[in-house]
Amino acid sequence: MELKYKIWFEEKGEPVLTELKYRILKEIKNTGSIKEASKRLGISYKKTLEHIKVMEKRLGKKIVERERGKGARITPEGEKLIKEYEEAKRLFDNIVKSLYR
Repeated sequence: MELKYKIWFEEKGEPVLTELKYRILKEIKNTGSIKEASKRLGISYKKTLEHIKVMEKRLGKKIVERERGKGARITPEGEKLIKEYEEAKRLFDNIVKSLYR
């Protein structure tokens, strides 16, 4: 048997950062492009933009800055989200490992 779990962050009871949204932010950070991030994740550009807009609306802050012809970059708020997700994932992974030694 294997223990599975999901991590997400909420703001006022609404999901802000899920695993998919985390992966979107990471791919944008790695590629500097929303289009390329979408390709790598196998989701449409439109759907990727929707995920970004939902996160930004729920947080009330920009997390991705887009500049026509120059790509996209993660804002400091977006970087903070990435780090928080990675830290939570690391902690949960360690708990699972400690339970199944």
